[in-house]
Amino acid sequence: MQGTIDGFSYGMVTPLVGYVMACLGSALGLRCTVRSLATGRTRKPGWLALGATSIGCGIWTMHFIAMLGFQVSETAISYDGTLTFLSLLVAVFVVGAGVFTVGYRGTRPVPLLAAGVFTGLGVAGMHYLGMAAMRMDGSLTYAPGVVALSVLIAVVAATAALWAAVSVRGFLASLGASVVMGVAVTGMHYTGMASVGVQVAHDAHATSGDGSSAIDVLPLLVGPLIFLVLAAAVVMLDPMLIMGDDEPAAAGPARRIDIGDIQADLNADNNWGVTSGSPGREL
Repeated sequence: MQGTIDGFSYGMVTPLVGYVMACLGSALGLRCTVRSLATGRTRKPGWLALGATSIGCGIWTMHFIAMLGFQVSETAISYDGTLTFLSLLVAVFVVGAGVFTVGYRGTRPVPLLAAGVFTGLGVAGMHYLGMAAMRMDGSLTYAPGVVALSVLIAVVAATAALWAAVSVRGFLASLGASVVMGVAVTGMHYTGMASVGVQVAHDAHATSGDGSSAIDVLPLLVGPLIFLVLAAAVVMLDPMLIMGDDEPAAAGPARRIDIGDIQADLNADNNWGVTSGSPGREL
């Protein structure tokens, strides 16, 4: 029996909140990756790891917040904790591999493309691994063409995100890039969900109103949410992360010019004192 799917049981609340989390993770990841480019070799891995984990947690959190709105009228839904946690590790690992690749190798075409494909396939794998963690009185089916489209979106989004991570400069530019990345990640998720069908077991009993998986998913979201909050605190406490690595560099020459002007003034004063008997002194 074909199940009745409702992917928006809470209206637009879950898509919008999920989108915000994807944008937050992307923004934090971008700023941390930019920070890694302007720091020493000893601290560079730490910033890249923080950025990769932020992006991975943002993508994973977006997925499961969106899944809060997924219901099947004929059966209740729960989640396997082990597979759900494994999907989080996959998200962080594949994003980390891509971020470290471009962080050390730059955005040359071959490393960027390889990292983008690997990361995109990993993000898609995270999505479908999270779907495989669902438990219900039935089984999931997928439309292969739509699945392929969702994977393509994931690869393109991952490649663009990795390019932006080491190419975008300035806070406003990073903010704009994170908004675009949030759209891509959310679009990939809902494209993948459009491929889903549910074949409900014949002996399943209707559980209208009881299909929400919120009780199972919400505790799993606590850890990544806390991490994103802490990462946001790190960003807010580091002025260079807020301003971007190009603004402080631009401020340096201005300070040197000011010092030169002061020295010129002091020299002028000294010369004036030495020539105090000149006609200029009488004026």
